[in-house]
Amino acid sequence: MAKTKTSSAVKDKYNAKAYDEMKIRVIKGRKDEIQAHAAANGESLNGYVNRAISETMDRENGKGASLE
Repeated sequence: MAKTKTSSAVKDKYNAKAYDEMKIRVIKGRKDEIQAHAAANGESLNGYVNRAISETMDRENGKGASLE
């Protein structure tokens, strides 16, 4: 009987292949505030941060919003 990979291992392998990771630091308590704001707007923390970065970069580069 062959040993199968756990779903966590499969997800970890996919994530390592498909995504880069970044660690950011915020002042204590700020994470909860940002997370609550994202949730109130129907977004995950990750989705909110990615959208904020994309919109800021587009604005600074003189482009319309793009969520690629």
